[in-house]
Amino acid sequence: KPKFTREEIVQTALDIVSRKGVEALTAKELGDALGSSARPIFTVFAGMKEVQEAVRAAAMRRFESFAEQRLPGMPLFKQVGMQMILFAKEEPKLYQLIFMSSIGEAQTFDDIYAHLGSLADECLDVLQKDYDLSKDNAKTLFEHVWIHTFGIGALCATGTCDFSNEQIAQMLTQDFTA
Repeated sequence: KPKFTREEIVQTALDIVSRKGVEALTAKELGDALGSSARPIFTVFAGMKEVQEAVRAAAMRRFESFAEQRLPGMPLFKQVGMQMILFAKEEPKLYQLIFMSSIGEAQTFDDIYAHLGSLADECLDVLQKDYDLSKDNAKTLFEHVWIHTFGIGALCATGTCDFSNEQIAQMLTQDFTA
């Protein structure tokens, strides 16, 4: 019988990544955080690559839960961008894992779009409905705004810039309007 459940291991690994970054997630570090050797990890997971994939999925769920929080008086599409950047400020290591390291293999924006999954689909739906755009125009607008939003988030997540919420809101409005 495994000493730890899959969920316990993933949550502990997610905590390590949240505090120290993905490079700190090693079998030894995870075993130490669980208060054991690394051996029990491998009764549940085939290897560290599988642990990393589970952590990436858990980080994305945490982001999606964060992004679902509504900001009053703000259009839904802008809320998604705001939440993405606020997540970068509050969880910089997880932002880096989700949006900076895992997207690193992307060759085209379609690859990035596929990585974003249901979040991207929801954004397209909102753009089509709220702004009466065709799917192609909505996707073009989404791509442009996402690249800008990603850049602001990356600046925040790496500590390069520390924008106020008001500055972020203003930058997103200016980009969307443009």
